[in-house]
Amino acid sequence: MKALIMAGGYATRLWPITKDNPKALLPVGDRVILDYIMENVGELGIETYISTNRFFEAHFRPYAEKYGVTLLVEDTLHEEEKLGTIGAMKKAVDELGLDDYLVIAGDNLFSFRLADFVANYGGRTLIAVYDVGDPELAKRYGVVEIEGRRVVSFEEKPLNPSSTLVSTGVYVFPREVMARIDEYLSEGNRDSPGYFIQWLLEKGEEIEAYPFSDYWYDIGSADSYLEALRTLMKESHVEEIQISPYAKIIPPVVIKRGAKILGRSMIGPYAYIGEDCVIENSDISDSIIFRGTVIRNSTIWRSIIDEKCEIRNLELRKSLVGGHAKIQRGE
Repeated sequence: MKALIMAGGYATRLWPITKDNPKALLPVGDRVILDYIMENVGELGIETYISTNRFFEAHFRPYAEKYGVTLLVEDTLHEEEKLGTIGAMKKAVDELGLDDYLVIAGDNLFSFRLADFVANYGGRTLIAVYDVGDPELAKRYGVVEIEGRRVVSFEEKPLNPSSTLVSTGVYVFPREVMARIDEYLSEGNRDSPGYFIQWLLEKGEEIEAYPFSDYWYDIGSADSYLEALRTLMKESHVEEIQISPYAKIIPPVVIKRGAKILGRSMIGPYAYIGEDCVIENSDISDSIIFRGTVIRNSTIWRSIIDEKCEIRNLELRKSLVGGHAKIQRGE
């Protein structure tokens, strides 16, 4: 078995913060999304590959070296050129050969151990499923009906979901199924794992489900990103920083090296402050502030502010601010 982590997308739904940064490398607590996945995969001791694109290749190189894995790089630089997940899986088979493949979406944060998931693999396609508990939310995903462990129905992004159990972007595909990718693509089907699974089921392939609970986050929106931060930021992690004696830190927080917390600032709970940020006389909670940003005399709540911004004299709530922005009210 080989593990294939899919990180070839351009994450347009999270632009502008992902315009120059791959979604799999967004920070969640004191680690990035990919760290959580790689530490989980590492328990399996199997060959592991990260599938990405030419545009983000340099970002992933240090992580490939850190974890001793190989990059598979598709030759694309723009969203409209990219291979989809199935196209990237085909590229993996072409380069690495047929095998059973553990396929993991690189923007997934989930609570189960992959060792337990793989232990439940018995030679048939296996998909991890999670009950989102909301029919409206289920419409965004592949909706699953099961009898015992057997998948009896699968519909990608249905208008009227038959259940709230959804596929989560973690799969094991046996080599016989990987061999059918060419057939699937040659029929003009959509390059998406949900539609591939739906097609397999229609072709008579047996598919099994691995239900899990606790948590699952598909980091496709600012809300899901911030919710993941709240769940996974268990402890504070404060590096070498400058902090005013009048400032207050409410854990849990992550404050990276070189940050300056000045005046009567209040940081936390659930705040991520990147390298070399300057926060002065400001309150920041439930928010992610990327490196080099300056915030003065402001209140930031449930917001994401990209790198090297300047925010002054503002109250921002549920906001997403792109890099290098300068926003202020008054003097």
